[in-house]
Amino acid sequence: MPIKAVLIDLDGTLLDTVPDLADAANAMLAELGRLTLPADTIRDFVGKGIPNLVGRCLGYPGESHSPEAREALAVFKRHYAAVNGRRTRVYPGVLEGLRAMRAAGLKTACVTNKAAAFTEPLLAATGLLPLIDMTVSGDSLAEKKPHPLPFLHLCDRFGISPAEALVVGDSRNDVAGARAAGCAVVCVPYGYSEGEDVRDLGADAIVASLEEVASRLLQTNSAA
Repeated sequence: MPIKAVLIDLDGTLLDTVPDLADAANAMLAELGRLTLPADTIRDFVGKGIPNLVGRCLGYPGESHSPEAREALAVFKRHYAAVNGRRTRVYPGVLEGLRAMRAAGLKTACVTNKAAAFTEPLLAATGLLPLIDMTVSGDSLAEKKPHPLPFLHLCDRFGISPAEALVVGDSRNDVAGARAAGCAVVCVPYGYSEGEDVRDLGADAIVASLEEVASRLLQTNSAA
């Protein structure tokens, strides 16, 4: 069945956001009187949303609802709002891939666990917003990745079946959510996979860039 929409992860797939996330996390830790962390350590905390990142920076195994974590989350959000997009960079092939998808008549969506307050400003600051038809953030719906709801919601909004959507991501959250929704899924090798080898996540393919995704889709759709 031809693919009609491409549902794409944000952090680690469209954009390299770790420099800004690390700056905000370390500003938070410093304000709370804690030792700062290397950016490479914080990189492995990215993928399950900001509360999870903050919890792991504090030493919790993930998102925590403790008073300490709630205070730290508010501090992090204040610092991240000040730096969001400042050092973030668009990955090679992203602009070319998105433009090719739009030219081919494919719908595009951003599916992220990042809070909505940061998502669209970041897409706008990096010039990607005009190339994205729809965005679902981590707090847009009742569930977030790896739950299938974000993907199913977008398929419904686009008026397509899950089999007509391709998910592009960089982590187990993307693969698990896509599988549960019934979508095909490919992964990029350069993103944030929480320390896992992207080849072990069970994606249908590993693609070098979004430009390669667009090229493959144009070939397979024309042959379908």
